[in-house]
Amino acid sequence: MTVHFIGAGPGAADLLTVRATRLLAASPVCLYAGTYVTADVLDHCPVGAELVDTAGLTLDEITAHLVRAHGAGRDVARLCSGDPSLFSALHEQTARLDAAGVPWDVTPGVPAYAAAAARLGRELTVPEVAQSVVLTRTQARSTRMPPGEELERFAATGATLALHLAITRTRELAARLTPSYGPDCPAVVVSRATRPDELILRGTLADMGDLVERAGLRQAAVILVGPALGGSGNAAESHLYAADRVR
Repeated sequence: MTVHFIGAGPGAADLLTVRATRLLAASPVCLYAGTYVTADVLDHCPVGAELVDTAGLTLDEITAHLVRAHGAGRDVARLCSGDPSLFSALHEQTARLDAAGVPWDVTPGVPAYAAAAARLGRELTVPEVAQSVVLTRTQARSTRMPPGEELERFAATGATLALHLAITRTRELAARLTPSYGPDCPAVVVSRATRPDELILRGTLADMGDLVERAGLRQAAVILVGPALGGSGNAAESHLYAADRVR
């Protein structure tokens, strides 16, 4: 039997992939993060499925559930918010499963930053404005950031930043990014993208902290920063579709 790590997407149940819904429907056990995964996503599970909320569990406790289900001959859907390739503890969980001899696979999902950009109707890579996107986080009650991955280094590139797990540190974040981007740089916070309680805060680095504080946001939000989020007045058009491009 197999453990299926499945990207649950940003929230909306109809943003799961066809493969994800098929695997959910065929798995009699589902482990999910109740903080992020909504009830309508779990509706894809079969009637009578064993549902385990992992929000209060350690990695070892989660692994115990996975190994136990495997031993009972039951496939498991392990739902990860967004996409498993980003901040999902996939590395730690699969290492434990390998040690226990439990097979696993991964099905991608819509990442939070992509859902946020879609809700804003913005491209994060605008010609001659920004052609790179940096996916990162800040350090609070979490593991240390590797040397060389300081926010200031990323900001110096002028790339669009997609910041996860950073909503409780927006004032510090803005202070660290302002020297490179300037106080008027567009900054947008998208909380619970695609969910009924979605909230979008549009502003700049200068007022981002105030906006987040007034909204009382503490989790489930992505912060996007960079000139690509502004108007298109200074943007060039893509050479890929230019009339004079040699084809």
